Amino acid sequence: MQLYSFFFSSTSYRVRIALALKGLNYQYHAVNLRAGEQRSSAYRELNPSGSVPLLVTDEGVAISQSLAIIDYLDAIQPASRLIPRDPIARARVLEVASLIGCDIHPVNNLRVLGYLQKNLNVTDTQKSTWYQHWVEQGMEALEALLHRQGHGSYCFGDEPTLADCCLVPQVANALRMGCDLERFELTMAIYRHCLVHPAFMLADPSNQPDYIA
Repeated sequence: MQLYSFFFSSTSYRVRIALALKGLNYQYHAVNLRAGEQRSSAYRELNPSGSVPLLVTDEGVAISQSLAIIDYLDAIQPASRLIPRDPIARARVLEVASLIGCDIHPVNNLRVLGYLQKNLNVTDTQKSTWYQHWVEQGMEALEALLHRQGHGSYCFGDEPTLADCCLVPQVANALRMGCDLERFELTMAIYRHCLVHPAFMLADPSNQPDYIA
């Protein structure tokens, strides 16, 4: 398999965690979002959305969107399942993953923040205010869901799931952007527990071949 990724991309980070949890090998192809490589015609031929991650299977099938990729990985490697089979457990994991992937992340990713600055001429302070507002709203909902439905050392039990694959990159990104998340005690406890897991460590941005400090 081949993974097109950017070291600081939250969505790529999710997929790297999933691949590591399942012990799947892949070739890493760096796509420098800061340099605009995702907008090149060559990359657009592979992925029309011009985003990362993109997984190309051993059969040459290209799959974009992190949640679709992780669902595919669960299908081909059922060991260490990330999306439970039980209907209720599955719904709970997807509920948290969707909250992060659909409500929090889209309004604070690189291209949205770039549009705010380049097209709407917002200041750095205004951009930070925008980012922190949406992150805090999302984190409040996430913390409430975890208190209501979560259990165990991870989001749902004593083994990582798709929910944890989504939680860690979002928290890491928010911390990098200067958000104070300490009041979200359960979320931060899960985040810190995940960080010492070997698969999460392997997937960390600092351990990627394209990492730039």
